[in-house]
Amino acid sequence: MEKRKLGKSNLEVSALGLGCMGMSFGLGPAMDKKDGISLIRAAVERGVTFFDTAEVYGPFTNEELVGEALAPFRDQVVIATKFGFAPDPSDSSKWTVLNSRPDHIKEVADASLKRLKTNVIDLFYQHRVDSNVPIEDVAGAVKDLIEQGKVKHFGLSEPGVQTIRRAHRVQPVTAVQSEYSLWWRRPEEELLPALEELGIGFVPFSPLGKGFLTGKIDENTKFDSTDFRNIVPRFTQEARKANQAMVDLLSKVAERKKATPAQLALAWLLAQKPWIVPIPGTTKLHRLEENLAAASVELTPDDLHDINSASSKIKVEGARYPERLEQLTGR
Repeated sequence: MEKRKLGKSNLEVSALGLGCMGMSFGLGPAMDKKDGISLIRAAVERGVTFFDTAEVYGPFTNEELVGEALAPFRDQVVIATKFGFAPDPSDSSKWTVLNSRPDHIKEVADASLKRLKTNVIDLFYQHRVDSNVPIEDVAGAVKDLIEQGKVKHFGLSEPGVQTIRRAHRVQPVTAVQSEYSLWWRRPEEELLPALEELGIGFVPFSPLGKGFLTGKIDENTKFDSTDFRNIVPRFTQEARKANQAMVDLLSKVAERKKATPAQLALAWLLAQKPWIVPIPGTTKLHRLEENLAAASVELTPDDLHDINSASSKIKVEGARYPERLEQLTGR
């Protein structure tokens, strides 16, 4: 698979990475560990060199899975993980409290290194901006970890543009991770121009709209009780019915390109900027192979014009997060 560099950092990764969260957390029951290891290793065999996890996924179980799966290939791959959440003091099973205090960041780094079976974290993201801790202190803590050789690169997840600028002055930001897809295009307004100016790479998560843009979900789909999509306004039955128009558009263009809707959605993202690296997730080998084949789908300027023109007439219904979680983004 072709490689891409995340901004000016020279961190080179496969054009498509693998988001590993759903193997352990958030999208229904966790995968069997043996199956998860097998899937991650299948991705390596197919040219994927960029793997995304976080301590909060599980918590802990996803980092352990990724660490075990990638141990034999450690020198061939880039592992990204995240800090910034902590257990709720009143209910330790809920990781809903933000904590980006420098001492906590350093503790998380040491614990993540052990779980990931490695001596260095390639890319360490702040998972969500903690308004109680100045971003300069956060960037300074990661800078210390970089100087100690425990971390190579600093990243931010779902930050606002001013936060990125302030952090970048203290410790250069290699990558920003936020949601971006054909049905969530807000990053185009301020975020992408700022990243281009600063030379920072962009890693879109949920590039397939949490599965909706694959065309495999409709108004009648039932989600497991542990599936996060049950509380997402964009996934109510009414919203799914209305949002089918976006999938219909993708399907129409995909047919012309002899591709699937998922491949078209990923190819569209790859065509936006050469420093964009989407990280679709999956629990199935055939979906992994389908997603990776998107890197070979070439969209002409006319294709892109048609997609943009048609999609601009479609109003996507429903917020992408419940209000409480939306408040943690763009700060």
